[in-house]
Order: sequence, then C-alpha cells, then structure tokens
Amino acid sequence: MCDHNDQEELQKYTRRDFGMWAASAGLLTALPGVANAVAVAEREVTIAAPDGSCDAYFVAPTSGAAPGVLVWPDVFGLRPAFRQMGRRLAESGYSVLVVNPFYRQKKAPTAAQGGKTPIAEVMPLMQALTPAMHLSDGKTFAAWLDAQPEVDKARKLGTTGYCMGGPIAVRTAVTAPGRVGAVGTFHGAAMVTDAPDSPHRLVAQTHARYLIAIAETDDKKQPEAKTALRTALDNAKLEAEVEVYPAAHGWCPPDTQVYDAAQAERAWGRLLATFGKALA
Repeated sequence: MCDHNDQEELQKYTRRDFGMWAASAGLLTALPGVANAVAVAEREVTIAAPDGSCDAYFVAPTSGAAPGVLVWPDVFGLRPAFRQMGRRLAESGYSVLVVNPFYRQKKAPTAAQGGKTPIAEVMPLMQALTPAMHLSDGKTFAAWLDAQPEVDKARKLGTTGYCMGGPIAVRTAVTAPGRVGAVGTFHGAAMVTDAPDSPHRLVAQTHARYLIAIAETDDKKQPEAKTALRTALDNAKLEAEVEVYPAAHGWCPPDTQVYDAAQAERAWGRLLATFGKALA
C-alpha cells in the first residue's frame, strides 16, 4: 500500500520473470505505439489553485474537442513516465491533464530518480497532503479542464489515479459528480480504511463507472479490501470492474523497478474500454 514494507516486496518481484521489465535502472521504457493515433499538441501549464500555483502537463488532440481526463500520479509525482502515459492517452482521443500533486511543497520533478527513487525520500510529500486538499485540488483541476477549448464539455470527464492517486481520483469524482463519468485506479493506496471518508465509502456520492486494478502484493496485505470495494460499488449501483492483477504495487508506470509490461498493457486496455463506455 505504498509504504516502507513495499521495498521488500518490490525486490521479490524484480527477480520474478514477467517477461518484459524496464531495460535498466534509470531508463524509461518506451510504451507501445497507439494504433491510428491522432495528432496531439502538448504544453506545460500553470494552474491557479487556492493553495498556490500548480505546475502541470496538458496534451490534447490538435483537431476538435475531446473528453477531458485528469491524471493523478503516484508518490513519485509528475515526471517523464507520466508525460509519456498522458501523451499516449491523448493519442487515443482524450484531452489529458497530468498534475504535480505536490505543488504546495515543490515544483516537479519531485523525485530525483523518478519511479526508482527510494520511497523514504518522497513519503513526506505524500504525508503532507490531506483529504481536504484532495477535494480542493480535484474541484480546481476539473474546472480548469472544462475551461479549455480542447475539452468537449458535452461529454463526461474521466480521472485516473496511481498509488496515492487512487483515493484522489475518487475524491475528484465526489467534487464533480455531475461531470466525472469514469474513475480508474491502479495499485491504489488506502482505498479501504476505517476512516469515515475512506474512498470506498465515498463512491456512493459519485455517478461514475469504476475500474479498480489492485496489485497482488496489496491484496496479500489487505485481502478484504477488494470485497469492501465491490460491495460499496454494488450498493451504490455503479458499473464497476474490480480485479487483482498478478503484479506488484507500482506495476503500471514504465519507470518503476516493478514495471510489468504485460499486466500494464492489460490494465491500459481495460482503461480505454472503460473510458470508451463512460465518456462516449
């Protein structure tokens, strides 16, 4: 669940042959190309937020308006890996905003070695954020997307979150239930807690379709979480897909020690399918 104990689990998975890992430490694995990719334009942006100015990356198709998607990075923050992922999503027909969730503390890059940065170096950044900040930021960034001409306001917004970004994606849907039509979380941290504002308790306040991809390592630590999530989503009568993937926490971004190309591609395919249904 994105803590110090994950380091031992990550080392186990780096020795396990999934077939396609990152080429070597410090190198970013190139993601597969997009079939029939649309032309896109990208730019670095600064967004005025209640607590300061957020640096972010925006990439969108060059022709027409497309559904907006807000991407919440993992604990290693906004970096080349997430710019690559954002651009790939845009080439599939979405106007994508990838934010620096730690803008209150420092500008990106916030992790010196990207996804291979020791977790102890970046944990204080994550721990400084609060649920109230998540809600404020979600509301601000969703509104920013809706103000862009590249975003089709007649279609729902999507949001995705990785690691610590999982709960923030859910809270984004809470702040704009009439606008957010799809939520995707990947190896989400603290999705089920005892707190009254635990993400699994908040889904009933949203009107989104959910894709929740859980890491095998997280499931081993908290096997009851998947059941709690499924029950909450079923009770809220929301369309949802909850699945445990045979991969380690952090398997999706292409710069982590545990990047699993095969399982990352499977999760990416499910994301595109979810967006295709919910953001049409």
